[in-house]
Amino acid sequence: MVFGQVVIGPPGSGKTTYCNGMSQFLKLIGRKVAIINLDPANDSLPYECAVNIEDLIKLSDVMTEHSLGPNGGLVYCMDYLEKNIDWLQSKLEPLLKDHYLLFDFPGQVELFFLHSNAKTVIMKLIKKLNLRLTAVHLVDAHLCSDPGKYVSALLLTLSTMLHLELPHINVLSKIDLIENYGKLESVGNLVKLIDKTNGYIFSGIEASAVEFSKIAVGPLDWDYYRYPCLLLILNIIFAQF
Repeated sequence: MVFGQVVIGPPGSGKTTYCNGMSQFLKLIGRKVAIINLDPANDSLPYECAVNIEDLIKLSDVMTEHSLGPNGGLVYCMDYLEKNIDWLQSKLEPLLKDHYLLFDFPGQVELFFLHSNAKTVIMKLIKKLNLRLTAVHLVDAHLCSDPGKYVSALLLTLSTMLHLELPHINVLSKIDLIENYGKLESVGNLVKLIDKTNGYIFSGIEASAVEFSKIAVGPLDWDYYRYPCLLLILNIIFAQF
């Protein structure tokens, strides 16, 4: 069983920055991480990806060849990926033994609450490769400052959650914009919550249903902070997130 995150959110919400920072954090706590870039419009990656959709199809080529705009081009690319799911599966299979997976998806929101191709890709991977994935939906923190935008963001995330049918966590990104509004959520607590939703914390545990229930409803109290220098390092990594 392999665990991972499906990172989604509107354009500019910080998905690529999140994947970069999260991969560094997970490596610091001892996990082997592989980032899978499935955004054909993302041609400037700050991280080294294990799989890159641009090796299969490029958005610029699609737009030129089929006279499509960016949105239509992205839908075409996801359709193409769905039809060539065996390519992606073959790229992922060598990583399944010991890697935690981060999927960096495009920012076109229609792909995740309107069209079915992205969901189909995810569901096929879950079925064929026995993946346990959590959807991490990033939303710009500044939307909280405007009631109308905040309600729109809630409706978008709800629609996406219902459409994808995955364990779902909403994350306010670009938190430097709201640091004056109260205590901020730490990356460590976020990882704990994700681990709980996709079942990572239960892996390797042999226990009764009662014991599993106690873990499921219990506090997030396992220790990721046992290394004295870790918090300082994390603050540096996520200083611009």
